[in-house]
Amino acid sequence: MGDKGPIVVTLRQRLAREGDLPADQGIGSTFDAEVMKAVKRFQMRHGLPESGAVRRRTLEALNVPALTRHRQLVASTQRLMGSRFPFGERHVVVNIPSATVEAVESGQVARRYVAVVGKPDRPSPVVETRITAINLNPTWTVPVSLIKKDIIPQVRKDPDYLAKMKIRILDAKGQEVDPRTLDWTTNNAVNYTLRQDPGVMNSLGQIRIDMPNKEAVFLHDTPSKRLFAQDARFFSSGCVRVANVRDFVEWLLRGTAAPNGAWTQTSIDAAIGTTARQDIRLEKPVPVAWVYLTGYAMPDGTAHFRDDIYGLDTPEADPDPEGQGFDVPATSSIVPRRL
Repeated sequence: MGDKGPIVVTLRQRLAREGDLPADQGIGSTFDAEVMKAVKRFQMRHGLPESGAVRRRTLEALNVPALTRHRQLVASTQRLMGSRFPFGERHVVVNIPSATVEAVESGQVARRYVAVVGKPDRPSPVVETRITAINLNPTWTVPVSLIKKDIIPQVRKDPDYLAKMKIRILDAKGQEVDPRTLDWTTNNAVNYTLRQDPGVMNSLGQIRIDMPNKEAVFLHDTPSKRLFAQDARFFSSGCVRVANVRDFVEWLLRGTAAPNGAWTQTSIDAAIGTTARQDIRLEKPVPVAWVYLTGYAMPDGTAHFRDDIYGLDTPEADPDPEGQGFDVPATSSIVPRRL
């Protein structure tokens, strides 16, 4: 605040171009309250901390060319084309680049949650399905890919790793196997089932949200809640971790009978407190879509952008470097349909 100079002149012009700063404020050389307000608006539209200060990440976003932003809008629109997602009275949308989960009802976002999504080398997939059940105190069966990438290297470094993480090894008959009988210099562990006991250390946390799909991904709690405080939240192996997951589950269970009436956060906590595995089937499944939108508009037409973390927006070869030939198809083909 109060800085002056030619850089501020350029910043004012830049913020006015996209409407973050009123057009009549686009001229001047002082970083005043109006400029700070405009910077915060720009930061909000780009998923950045709303500090009002132009530091590295904000400067990088300001310097993204308009053609790149145009490409993000085009690519995001094209990824939605042909979708048959049943937008209904109640549904859930996970936007992977935003790392957010939105509970939508009556066309409005009723609740929004910070999320942790897949890292670039283990991306979260685009999925359209239905949430059918809530699993309390779940076990976690380690996928074969993670046994190879994570478990075997960890056991090689620390033979007691499985015991510390409360992960059991089961054979084809479901009998527990002593880890010391396996040769960890090989990948033989993939021939067994590795299952983590329920509890606060479980990689799924204390809640798993079941949404059957061919990608075998789902939403869940996590013991690593510190990651929700990060600005960039791309740390998972493909599944989506949800902050304040009990509040989200309470919304999902609306209309599903509980032992003593309706499900509340108190009754959910009580059920978890028993430490017993419990599966609650939703009375009416809730549609859920995982989407990859790096550019999108709000109802008032305000454009929002997010980093293309998986590099899906950039074509192998840009056939139209001047951006004159893009034909953005209408999105009217994305229509509601009954479950």
